[in-house]
Amino acid sequence: MSDSPNLPKPLTPDFSSLATVRGLQVIVTRPLAQATPWVEALRAHGHEAHAVPLIDIEPVADVKPLRDAWRRLFQYTLVMFVSANAVQHFFAQQPDDVDWPLSALAASTGPGTSAALQQAGLRGAMIVEPLPGAGYDSEALWARLSHRNWSGSRVLIVRGEEGRDWLADQFRGAGAEVQAIAAYRRVAPLHPPETKAVLAQAVAQPAQCCWFFTSAEAVGHLVELAPTADWRLSRALVTHLRIAQAARAAGFGDVHLVDSQPLAVVATIRQIQHMPRLG
Repeated sequence: MSDSPNLPKPLTPDFSSLATVRGLQVIVTRPLAQATPWVEALRAHGHEAHAVPLIDIEPVADVKPLRDAWRRLFQYTLVMFVSANAVQHFFAQQPDDVDWPLSALAASTGPGTSAALQQAGLRGAMIVEPLPGAGYDSEALWARLSHRNWSGSRVLIVRGEEGRDWLADQFRGAGAEVQAIAAYRRVAPLHPPETKAVLAQAVAQPAQCCWFFTSAEAVGHLVELAPTADWRLSRALVTHLRIAQAARAAGFGDVHLVDSQPLAVVATIRQIQHMPRLG
């Protein structure tokens, strides 16, 4: 990775040895339900890991549009889910008398979302996700879908109350009719005392911390929680260039793009512990 202020290049994780290297605390910022298995996986590999959720997920106030959307699913060629949260909150509003139509594909940005779709009852053949090694984002998904004829098709995008319009714009440019629907909303969480203690220690000892971000909004919430913190000595692992930009803007001096899978994150942490600190 270059020490310039430009965006980082992804590391190629070395999986040949995952021996424990102690001393660096890994802070997982995903919503608590998703952060917990990450913390367990990191601890299983010998890392000191803590959950400091910087995003909380809540249902939307009005679920009627979701239930109405279920009754119109047969009209759609494809339903795209931006995350596992989108899957869980959308399927929570499935009417008892409505099944997923066999004519509609479900699109996913990665393995976590695909697993949520399978847990919801969809077969693997009904799910489209990025090709292996292509990344886990809207751009990688569109690379998988762009060759199809979308003219006259209807596409539904299930997301949070706020979201990117990039993929919707690609479908519209290809001739599809696109509708987006909010299945959940992201809010700043309320932290119990033990989580506040972890955050306070991270602010006091930034060089001992490696933050794992999967959302630019989480970076923004960290800045709101600790507006005077100096993160130049902290490392940030991020899963997308947008998040890398947010981490740089927040003051993180050492930012690394990583694959959003536990084994890849563990291997990357091992690598960066032996690299000179930047920033």
